[in-house]
Amino acid sequence: MFGTIREDVRTAFAKDPAARNWAEVLLCYHGLHAVWLHRLNHFAWRHGFKLLGRTLSEFNRFLTGIEIHPGASIGRCFFIDHGAGVVIGETAEIGDDVLIYQGVVLGGTTLEKKKRHPTIGSNVVIGAAAILLGPITVGDGAKIGANSVVVKSVPPGATVVGVPGRIVEDRRKPTMDLDHGRLPDPVSEAIRLILEEQERLAERIRRMEGSRYPVAIPSLLERDIVKIFSDGGGI
Repeated sequence: MFGTIREDVRTAFAKDPAARNWAEVLLCYHGLHAVWLHRLNHFAWRHGFKLLGRTLSEFNRFLTGIEIHPGASIGRCFFIDHGAGVVIGETAEIGDDVLIYQGVVLGGTTLEKKKRHPTIGSNVVIGAAAILLGPITVGDGAKIGANSVVVKSVPPGATVVGVPGRIVEDRRKPTMDLDHGRLPDPVSEAIRLILEEQERLAERIRRMEGSRYPVAIPSLLERDIVKIFSDGGGI
């Protein structure tokens, strides 16, 4: 047991640059507290003490703000950074070395008593407020961007962003980094392509008609759109 606790604390140091010393991690990291309590709850659940496990999981939620059903299966070196609002459903399965942030939901999509929650591979990073629904599989080394909604399985090493989630990068190389500020945006990319095509068509009209029929320059709205997505801003 103590070996597992040491491993979890080392994981916190590895995945959170704000961690300063062992005492701080042991006392102040409720993401770790939630995982430790879940292991106790899961043990009770697997050995037939389901009411005890469920009751202890409610105490876990009250204490940490993190809801993990005692039936969920979680691997080694699992770390919840910040953690408030995290929900992990009964049939969820999580591999080793997984990092998730606050507000993540691993939810179900059916009322039937069967496998209905996601299966997360090893070395996966799930950004803040991401929602993964249904018995989907997220492959090893995948990255899920913040606020994404994922309802389809994700191949190993892929990066998913958006609502609904779309694969924007496929490296097939496990990594724990998730630079949210540099994730590709498929919506802005689509708008950029549309504006480029419009400019090509306008130039073609200019060449065909010469100077007899001047073509209007891009409107202020179009310029604003270009500026917003070029600067990475928003409305």
